Amino acid sequence: MSRNRVRTSVVAVAATAALALAGCGGKQDRTSDTAASGSAGGDGCTASAGQITIATGNSTGVYYALGGGLAQVISANTELKATAAETGASVQNIQQLVDKKYDIAFSLADTAADAVTGKGAFEGKQADVKALARIYSNYTQVVVSKKSGITKVEDFKGKRISTGSPKSGTEVMANRLIKAAGLDPAKDVQAQRLDLTKTVDAMKDGSIDGLVWSGGLPTGGITDLMTAMKDQVQFVDITPLLPKLKEVNEVYAEDVIPAATYKTAADAKTIVVPNLLLVRSDMSDANACALTKVLFDKKADLEKVHPAAKDLDPATAKESAPVELHPGSQKALDSLG
Repeated sequence: MSRNRVRTSVVAVAATAALALAGCGGKQDRTSDTAASGSAGGDGCTASAGQITIATGNSTGVYYALGGGLAQVISANTELKATAAETGASVQNIQQLVDKKYDIAFSLADTAADAVTGKGAFEGKQADVKALARIYSNYTQVVVSKKSGITKVEDFKGKRISTGSPKSGTEVMANRLIKAAGLDPAKDVQAQRLDLTKTVDAMKDGSIDGLVWSGGLPTGGITDLMTAMKDQVQFVDITPLLPKLKEVNEVYAEDVIPAATYKTAADAKTIVVPNLLLVRSDMSDANACALTKVLFDKKADLEKVHPAAKDLDPATAKESAPVELHPGSQKALDSLG
């Protein structure tokens, strides 16, 4: 899982340290029988001993950083021992969650909605998918080379654009943006299905014209790119496409990437989508309750791993529709107010 590269972001370094502490494990075929069955403690929210795996995302993204930090706090504060693994992100995470290769999965809310309603990349409704909580929001970060001449998504026609890893939430978002702009992702754009590390390298060497990335702020890979290329690249304002995107899913909203995030000259308007932590319905109520509680009880520890954790809020954690909350998570969030 390691790669030889210089990390310019302090956040990325912190994330790597957290992953090392947590243990960056690979996929397991299934949750251990003990963890799957669970036994309630005095308040019905005490996790049973066992092992769980967490599906995260690209190694320079926020899922990977927070997933490692989450594995650490779970292992340190419950009877469960957790490991986090690098993945292709949302779509793949959900597919492998359902296949019992992972026990917890990070996902964009729009991709999770597709899963439970049987749309997009999913054939049939994924009824076993439940939410632990809504967490922080992903910012759609569209960055292009200034010499490409791209100033809007419509200008992607004929251009080489990284649309993210195959079966990722970024790829879903990129294709929806391209369609909203009146283009055919398969015919009008030279789509490069690259993970974030390869995307940043391709931007640096000029082999692609732009990228779409959906991630929290700041994302280590984007920090690297903006630091290395400075005024050679720029953000694209995609908010004119918001009305068309809301026709697909009401979860999309407008926000800004603050200039301080990547030391740009001005704020960049963009579109955001919430993230969810997902589990299967067969997770015990006690384990789901314990995992949800530790997520919010140890918020300060997760903030040290990545600032995106500052957005963790029990008040909005229940807003996972159309994905149903796991009953154990519902109990935990009710107790947290």
